[in-house]
Amino acid sequence: MAALYSDFWARLFKNKLAVAGLAVVVALFFVAVFAHSFAPYPPDLIDTSQVLEAPSKQHFLGTDILGRDVLSRMIHGAGVSLSVGFVAVGISTFIAVILGALAGYYGGVVERIVMRFVDIMLCFPSFFLILAVIAFIGPSIYNIMIVIGVTSWMGVTRLVRAEFLSLKERDFVQAAIAQGASDLRVIFIHCLPNAMAPVLVAATLGVAHAVLVESSLSFLGIGVQPPDPSWGNMLTEGKDNIEIAWWLSVFPGLAILITVMGYNLLGEGIRDTLDPRLRR
Repeated sequence: MAALYSDFWARLFKNKLAVAGLAVVVALFFVAVFAHSFAPYPPDLIDTSQVLEAPSKQHFLGTDILGRDVLSRMIHGAGVSLSVGFVAVGISTFIAVILGALAGYYGGVVERIVMRFVDIMLCFPSFFLILAVIAFIGPSIYNIMIVIGVTSWMGVTRLVRAEFLSLKERDFVQAAIAQGASDLRVIFIHCLPNAMAPVLVAATLGVAHAVLVESSLSFLGIGVQPPDPSWGNMLTEGKDNIEIAWWLSVFPGLAILITVMGYNLLGEGIRDTLDPRLRR
């Protein structure tokens, strides 16, 4: 097992784009966790004498319409965006693994019911479904986490099902069944660990998608609500003042771009590392 982990990391570090993505992810994690240490000012500190100040030595990324430091709000907004991403992906992955494992392992009626449910969910445009649900239950960070999670599990369910369809025919699984192992033991001990590679890739890419959706919702005013900082609602403030305060739009937009790109690069790198067809 240790040899497998060392081989994985060795192959991953050979991929320069994946390393760049990993560096972005790690940097964002530390910024989010230690936001109070990195932020030069409290995110909600209002200074009416510094309204819409351009980037300077005192405020590296300028100030907003209330005189709040943009850099401090972006640093604290990183924690909000990444929290939404991780929790939403955790919810969607849990649902996908359970449903995909049941469909792939049992087949028959169970598989038909699960996959028809997946097909029904895929018929709805996911973003508009999220908009409708959020508009109905009300905007809050917790509602956003849950709604994004319960509307983005379908693709991973198909991946897990496909893996289980293959794994349940393998000799080691058939041997476990022949020895009297229970279905739960076969599913969670013998099959699931061997089906986690595509799930890991999908989860990494899913964080980027969740961050983008949260930012979009906040930009439309039905995501994280002010005064809590979020890159999306910071973009909304920037939109209203883009002609006189370009920094209110540029810097939060760059943060979203770099975050999404970092997770996508890392996810693609993990996929290439785990793909046996690319091993030499």
